[in-house]
This record gives sequence, structure tokens and C-alpha cells, in this order.
Amino acid sequence: MKGMERRLAELKSVIPEVEPSEADSLLKQGALLVDVREADEIANGSPNAALRMGRGYLELRIEERVPDKDKTLVVMCAGGVRSLFAAEALQQLGYSDVRSLAGGFNRWKNQGLDFEIPRALSAEAKERYSRHLLLPEVGEAGQLKLLDSKVLLIGAGGLGSPAAYYLAAAGVGTLGLVDHDVVDRSNLQRQIIHTEARVGTPKVASAREAIEQLNPDVKVVGYETHLDSGNVEEIFSAYDVIVDGTDNLPTRYLVNDACVKLGKPNVHAAVYRFEGQLTVFWPGHPDNPSGCYRCMFPNPPAPGSAPSCSEIGVLGILPGVMGLLQATEVLKILLDMGQPLLGRMLYYDALRSSFSEFKLKKNPACRYCGEQGDFPGYEDYAQVCAAPDR
Repeated sequence: MKGMERRLAELKSVIPEVEPSEADSLLKQGALLVDVREADEIANGSPNAALRMGRGYLELRIEERVPDKDKTLVVMCAGGVRSLFAAEALQQLGYSDVRSLAGGFNRWKNQGLDFEIPRALSAEAKERYSRHLLLPEVGEAGQLKLLDSKVLLIGAGGLGSPAAYYLAAAGVGTLGLVDHDVVDRSNLQRQIIHTEARVGTPKVASAREAIEQLNPDVKVVGYETHLDSGNVEEIFSAYDVIVDGTDNLPTRYLVNDACVKLGKPNVHAAVYRFEGQLTVFWPGHPDNPSGCYRCMFPNPPAPGSAPSCSEIGVLGILPGVMGLLQATEVLKILLDMGQPLLGRMLYYDALRSSFSEFKLKKNPACRYCGEQGDFPGYEDYAQVCAAPDR
């Protein structure tokens, strides 16, 4: 026997082979099909439920994607040869039940079993997002998911500018921007998405221009309007995640209440002089429900007791730090990876260069996210929160 024939015979003596029909039955019983073909092969078709990994990085990535070493794995290549070698490698990593698909994808397809032509990134997109594609937690499937995602940013100011810029760079396919203001020269110290040339331009239009120049893959939907109880649900309903970058309390309460009612994750941040805070409010999260903004602050403070940045100032870099952290939380939510800041508040002190974390408890008696049942409706705090004339 030639060396390769002898090696294949050895592998077949220790790696069980299954026909496509048997593999299909195993999948219905909870097994996982691992497609180890290369990307150009997979582009021509792959079984619908397959985990598409490629042979080159299999050993490096499989344990992150399949941590259960007792999971039944059926390994598939084009004709049933490479899958034997891949199956042996998986056995050496400690997987206890690994099988090889006899005849590979060619036989699977010829027997009329279901497969799909997977969506794939264009060559330009693969170049643009190449660093994401190297991460097993993202990969091509994750990048496609980002391109399908929709994120709404409330405010195109100090927090919204860096958040929008980096979400666009990351390839979030649709970004909604809500802001009724125009670019002022005093904004440029911290609102990095705007420029001197666009002073006097609506912030939504200015941000759209910057984003489209950075990444033409991204669709920008602008809302040059005041957010209020009459339009908040219509605007929010089209988006997967809401990013609260507001600098006024009436809007902050409105954003919170609408997110609670609609079950949307609310990535919240705020800045004050040299300090910032960040958390994620998502009472409707299926696995780890959190409280909402009203669990901490059931009602707004007295008029004039919560001054804005325009009254007390803010270190220009600080909103950039917090806005980037907001963008990070958004990506974690969209890709379902890591641990979002649910039930936790991250506090940043720029003068001490320190981060602290505080636990947030859900208030069972909260009128909005508690156990009372019915949504109590929206409240207009515009006059309540307004600072007195000076």
C-alpha cells in the first residue's frame, strides 16, 4: 500500500464514518455538523445547520465554538478524506464522539439533502473587516450579522459622535441618529464627528457626511426632530439597540420608558466634568434581566439641581472614552458575546485614571419595569426639569 492509502486505512479503523442520511438523523438528535472545507468551497453550498470553520484554524477555534467535549460531532469535507484527518485532530483535543461524513458534501448534495448557498462578504468587505474576521467570536457570520443590525443613537453630540463613528467603522449596517440641533463651534472640542467647515449644519447631516466618508456600507437614517412621547415608539421600533447619549433629563427618562415598554436594550452613559458612568438597562433580557433607569432615579430632581455640561463644563476627551465604551457594549449585544453591563454600573474617574464597578439592583416596585404589570404611560418632564431663568 502507498503511504497515503495506509494512513487513510488507519484513520478509518478508528474514526467512525456515517452516511449522509445517518448524519442528518444525528443532527436532528442534537449532533453538530462541522464543515472544514475552505471558504471558496463553502460559498458553493453548505448544509443549513453546519458550523463552518475551515480546516486551517480548526484546532485553534473549535473549543471556543464547541466547549462541550461530549457533543457528537460529524465532520464534513468535500469527499470524505480531509474530514478523517480533522476528526482525528478533534479526538486528540479530547472530543469523545467524533465521526466523519462518508463521501463528504458531494454525497450529501447528491442524495438530495438540504443545503444553502451561504451569504458571503465581498472581497472589499473582507479587506475592510479583516481584523474582525480573524476573531472566532466574530468571523464572517458575525460580520454579516453586524451588517444586518440596526442601532439608534439618541444624540449626535459628545457621546453619540464617537459611538456612531466606531459603530460605523465596525460595520453596523444601519445607524439611526436623533438630533434636532445644529453644529456649534463649542461642540468641536469633544464632538469629533463634526468639523469647522460644518458649523451651522444640522448635526444629523454633518454626522451622515462623516460616516458615509468613513464607511459607505453603512446606511444612515436621520431624525432631525425632538424626541417625544408621540414619536418615540415609531422611531424605536425599527432598531435592535438604543444608545442613550442624551444630555438632558426629560429625554433620558423618555428613552428609558420607551425601551422598557418595547423591550429594547438601552446602552446608557453620562458624563459630568471629569467623571463618566456606563451601564446597560434591559429589563426584558431573557437570561439576565436588569432594572431600568427609574430603579435608580424614580423621578427627576428638582428644577435647576442637575446642571448640564453647558453650565458646568466637561473635559473634552471624557465623552470620547464613554462613547467608545458604549459602542463596545453595543457590539457585545449584537454579537451575543461576553457579558454586557447588565445590573452593573461602570464608573470612570479621569483625574485618577480609575474604573470602579457598582452593582445595580432591580426595584421590584418600579412603576415601569417592576412587577406591577401595566405600563403607566409617558410623562412630560420638559417643564419639571427645566432650569429656572437666571
